[in-house]
Amino acid sequence: MMERVLGARRARQMQRAMRHCKVTILCLVMTIVMLRGTIGAGKFGTPEQDFVDIRDHLYSSRKRADRVLEEVKPDASSSSGSGSDPNNYQEFDINKMFKDEGPPEDKPDPSKPYSLGPKISDWDEQRSNWLKQNPRFSNFIGPNKPKVLLVTGSSPKPCENPVGDHYLLKSIKNKIDYCRVHGIEVFYNFALLDAEMAGFWAKLPLIRKLLLSHPEVEFLWWMDSDAMFTDMAFEVPWERYKDHNFVMHGWNEMVYDEKNWIGLNTGSFLLRNCQWSLDLLDTWAPMGPKGKVRDDAGKILTRELKNRPVFEADDQSAMVYILATQREKWGDKVYLENAYYLHGYWGILVDRYEEMIQNYHPGFGDHRWPLVTHFVGCKPCGKFGDYPVERCLKQMDRAYNFGDNQILQMYGFEHKSLASRRVKRIRNETNNPLEVKDTLGLLHPAFKATKVSSSA
Repeated sequence: MMERVLGARRARQMQRAMRHCKVTILCLVMTIVMLRGTIGAGKFGTPEQDFVDIRDHLYSSRKRADRVLEEVKPDASSSSGSGSDPNNYQEFDINKMFKDEGPPEDKPDPSKPYSLGPKISDWDEQRSNWLKQNPRFSNFIGPNKPKVLLVTGSSPKPCENPVGDHYLLKSIKNKIDYCRVHGIEVFYNFALLDAEMAGFWAKLPLIRKLLLSHPEVEFLWWMDSDAMFTDMAFEVPWERYKDHNFVMHGWNEMVYDEKNWIGLNTGSFLLRNCQWSLDLLDTWAPMGPKGKVRDDAGKILTRELKNRPVFEADDQSAMVYILATQREKWGDKVYLENAYYLHGYWGILVDRYEEMIQNYHPGFGDHRWPLVTHFVGCKPCGKFGDYPVERCLKQMDRAYNFGDNQILQMYGFEHKSLASRRVKRIRNETNNPLEVKDTLGLLHPAFKATKVSSSA
């Protein structure tokens, strides 16, 4: 019929189109049936309700996905509301983590003199016996080369300014470098061993504890955290101190004659491990307990010492007072060193570094090339210092690089300038590295001798 009306060719096209429509309708029906089985047929099972349910289902699925993403991302509204981003280290209050636990320790009886610990009167004998019983632990590592422990430290809490901890890191790295070259061990302390001896005086309980715990150590070298080694090649003349127990940078006339409170410096000193030193610590410590004792002692020190300002007792003024008033008891065993800079005041040194580089070389330890540059008054870990912050930090960087160049040269590098963190190569690589000698001879120095038998 259709062929007669439309023609054979046209009829075949119409039949093919109808078959395609039937297949399409069948696929649509099957799709709807599958969707109805998966997400439901609607409230009444009507096609209209099916489309509503499909739309709602797809919309709710998208909402759930959005909610998951929102939960993964930081809550911007809550962050802005609280004023801090929990992922931001700069905004985090570190003090939340530093809370003292437990009840405070019982305070000592103020009516009794302060003591660092039980009185010891036979330490030389105890130590000598221990060294004989433990020959593997020698108190000398070479002829006239005592076993030395360098001790330094800082507060258990972070610094009170953003850059202080970075400069503490530079300072301890500098000390580790010097000690590695010179065969000296290092002890870095964070703990306040006695709350009564905070501030200037915190070193005394620590020093006593280390002397008693390490009988193999012949000399303990205390160095403040704001002091840096600037002559990596200088070896302390240990033979010079064979008859002395306490070595500080200072001048006899300023201490014994003038009683000047800056006649010596206790920021860097050498203390022998012996009974005499324990007795000195016992004499030194009673001015240190914080509060009324320290305040009253400060008034005495200001009255008795030349040019001392009015402030609480400090360990340096107390040592000047002890030596000036009890020279007969202590003076013979104290060596006030000024032939080299066991302590070098930074204000008279840092602007001369370039002059030193041009005219001298490491190894002198004195004004030509100072062993130690001490940044007294800069207080890089505190909120306020006694000098402009910019000058202190710039000069601490220069002092660090001045010393670091002597370490880097061993490996063929140096800083581009004393103010630069960047380094440059100063010699070419070679296929015979063991034939290369560092300029200062610090890779394998002569003073790193083999161990010898113990001598008390």
